[in-house]
Amino acid sequence: MADSMSAQEKIALIKENLQEVLKEDIIEDVIVKQNRPLKIYWGTATTGRPHCGYFVPMVKLAHFLRAGCSVKILLADIHGFLDNLKAPIELVKYRAEYYKLVITSVLKSLNVPIDRLSIVLGSSYQLSAEYTMDLFRLSSVVTEHDSKKAGAEVVKQVANPTLSGLIYPLMQALDEQYLDVDVQFGGVDQRKIFALACESLPKLNYKERAHLMNPMVPGLSGGKMSASDPDSKIDLLDPAEVVEKKMKKAHCVPKEVEGNGILGFVEFVLLTVDSLKNGGKGKFVVERRKPEDGEPLVYEDIATLKADYQADRLTPQLLKPAITKALIQLLKPMQEEFRASPEWQDIAAKAYPAPEAKKKEKKVKDRGTRFPGAKGGVEAKQPDGHIEGNLNDPVNLGTGAGLEAKSDGHIEGNLKDRINLGTGAEEAMKSLDIRSETACV
Repeated sequence: MADSMSAQEKIALIKENLQEVLKEDIIEDVIVKQNRPLKIYWGTATTGRPHCGYFVPMVKLAHFLRAGCSVKILLADIHGFLDNLKAPIELVKYRAEYYKLVITSVLKSLNVPIDRLSIVLGSSYQLSAEYTMDLFRLSSVVTEHDSKKAGAEVVKQVANPTLSGLIYPLMQALDEQYLDVDVQFGGVDQRKIFALACESLPKLNYKERAHLMNPMVPGLSGGKMSASDPDSKIDLLDPAEVVEKKMKKAHCVPKEVEGNGILGFVEFVLLTVDSLKNGGKGKFVVERRKPEDGEPLVYEDIATLKADYQADRLTPQLLKPAITKALIQLLKPMQEEFRASPEWQDIAAKAYPAPEAKKKEKKVKDRGTRFPGAKGGVEAKQPDGHIEGNLNDPVNLGTGAGLEAKSDGHIEGNLKDRINLGTGAEEAMKSLDIRSETACV
């Protein structure tokens, strides 16, 4: 396909559905003047399970490949470890393998050529002496303030951050040089790291790169779609019933277009994927709830869909089932491949082991020493009726106990036959706080 495209058609496809492009002149110079394939890299830290939001960059990688670009995917295993230990070091290897299997399967399901695609593990070159020395050099020309600012939207922010969060943006900038690319691609949340790379790499006498940014599609709950927040995303291996349940709960305000992640998913994934698969204009079909309501709504562009949604012709009650159906079909080939691959299943179990069930500890209530059976307290024994325990402390049974100690030492009341305080009144009175019938004993 790329052989039949003009230079301008390639550039147009590369830029399609992007939110921002930095240094576009670098892209034009490579494709138009140098007349060679554009070299692009996209990196992902191997942390939580990949979710449906990954279709957004995957679709763009498909565009790059169709435009004849040479694409490298960086599985940033060390970055995952540096980002506040999102990927524990003992799981990093397995998670990188899991990501490789998922990404390859997704791209195959989109019917794109992958002969110009390569997948690189970060630790394969980031631990070399040369890379480490360059990292030291870069740290000498970038301030703590600039590094922290660059990673603010990417690195997990905590009250007492570790130094690893400052190293993360420096490595991402340096990766452009070591992967030998013309362009770095990522989400718009990466913009500050891209700007840091533009400013800092020339200080090490390395060339400046271009940067491509896709928009961030909001998650199901309205905020950022995150691998660490199960309520914000749909996992690529979620079964159909889970997809349906999550989609029903998804944030989708009627007639509201801005910030609507459901509409964003149609725009940046479903319409584009259908176009890639069918080689023409993409279609998104919305079935009516009842046959008598009319023909299905068919959309070939996002502008018409948004207009209908704003006019309340297309409602969340119609939109959500249509997206659910399309998404289940989109995930089906990959999930079938997962079920047919014992190797993939084994890697998944090692990469994301089930958390150990925490045993609930029974909390022992401290009821003091004045209840039956308490240590150092008083306990009425049966059947002989005597009391055991520490009688040096005063005991008050109160009037509600149904007992009364008489002046001659005996007990009267409902429980008199079950309790024996001693043989004399003086012993009983020393042990109990009682009311006496007489003023003297």
